[in-house]
Amino acid sequence: METVGHLINGERLDVGQRFQDVFNPATGQVTKRVALASKVTVEQAISAAQAAFPAWRNTPPIKRARVMFRFKELLEQNSAKICQLIGEEHGKISHDAMGELQRGIENVEYACGAPEFLKGEHSKNVGPDIDCWSEFQPLGVVAGITPFNFPVMVPLWMFPMAIVCGNCFILKPSERDPSSTLLIAQLLQEAGLPNGVMNVVNGDKEAVDTLLSDSRIEAVSFVGSTPIAEYIYKLATANGKRCQALGGAKNHAIVMPDADMDNAVNQLLGAAFGSSGERCMALSVAVAVGAGTAQALVEKMRTAMAALKVGAYSDASNDFGPVITRQHKDKVVGYIDSAEADGARIIVDGRNAEVAGYESGFFVGGTLIDGVKPTMQSYQEEIFGPVLQVIQVDSMQEAMNLIDNHEYGNGTCIFTRDGEAARYFTDNIKVGMVGVNVPLPVPVAYHSFGGWKRSLFGDLHAYGPDGVRFYTRRKMITQRWPSAGVREGASFSMPTLK
Repeated sequence: METVGHLINGERLDVGQRFQDVFNPATGQVTKRVALASKVTVEQAISAAQAAFPAWRNTPPIKRARVMFRFKELLEQNSAKICQLIGEEHGKISHDAMGELQRGIENVEYACGAPEFLKGEHSKNVGPDIDCWSEFQPLGVVAGITPFNFPVMVPLWMFPMAIVCGNCFILKPSERDPSSTLLIAQLLQEAGLPNGVMNVVNGDKEAVDTLLSDSRIEAVSFVGSTPIAEYIYKLATANGKRCQALGGAKNHAIVMPDADMDNAVNQLLGAAFGSSGERCMALSVAVAVGAGTAQALVEKMRTAMAALKVGAYSDASNDFGPVITRQHKDKVVGYIDSAEADGARIIVDGRNAEVAGYESGFFVGGTLIDGVKPTMQSYQEEIFGPVLQVIQVDSMQEAMNLIDNHEYGNGTCIFTRDGEAARYFTDNIKVGMVGVNVPLPVPVAYHSFGGWKRSLFGDLHAYGPDGVRFYTRRKMITQRWPSAGVREGASFSMPTLK
């Protein structure tokens, strides 16, 4: 059986004393095993990165960017293989996997602009013979801990920007679907990256805790659930590290009475059930304003969901695939059960989904639940599955209050034709990423991604301009070369320019 190992100092290492099974979630079968790094293995990767840092730090930004240009080409040339690995280990349908890869490539494209965004600022003659300028200097060795649901895109949020800014990187990907992540790291080596600049260690809590406690790691990026994000942030900052930890979500869509209902339904289908709902930006709650709106929404969703196709990644006609593990399937089904027990109505039931030829797969069908109340567990917690819940309210303000009162503040949207309502919503809602008739308002690569409240721990968002700020330190330099023969006496007042 194939072992998925580590990439340390440019070499593939399949060593380990502990291993974990990797499943194909469509078949339910074990296909590989992944080596779980020990503390010693992680420290080996950190040492390799630390040794590579001085030379990489002093490599001109244009040369770093050229590596990223070649990396982008290799990602595109190997896209079929990358997407196949995503499908085999995550279950994501081929077209969805290609979309994930493309969004990741866009972050590599942004990183190629390093010579521009690392220029800093310069001011001449801020005082007599005094010039002042800023520089963006790398931090050193930095780490990323990434989730199973985007094994390619989320790592590409992190390491291209960190590396092009002059840092060396340690990546700890999800042990559930590690192969595509390891492949893209190997492609970066093939693009000409020096050994030790990029390292991958597969592992579990032992690997994570080593990264969080080792004093040589300057910063940590994380994407995952809120409880783990909070743990990562607290431990990293307690050890003096810079940290951005992106957590969970409960994303709401307000459907106004004037909304184009057919368009809203089409958009909700993809946003709620795409990637089996295993997205931190998935729309999991539709808030219908008014009884008529709620009734129309539920009936149109019921009809549209009859055409949904769930199945294996290799059939591009499928809309979404299985969830990641049998345990996660049981968790999602448990939330549906709890909603029903709490009095909600299961309009479309995906608990007993069956796919011919894949009877042992971890499939949950698209599920629609009506009559949901804010007190229900299924509403309060992140389900992370193909489940859409509907809540009815009487006004837009009541809908906004519902969203604002939730502990998460990752993403939200409103479906409306009313510009005044949309403007009020975008100005006042307490959520980090907001859409107007756009159900998945994920920022493009040259903006930054991040939520509010307990969806983000830290001050800077992921990728884009905030990515540059996170992976660099600004240094201000003030320099004076006095004119020959000019000597000033000592001054004990605060320097000013009058």
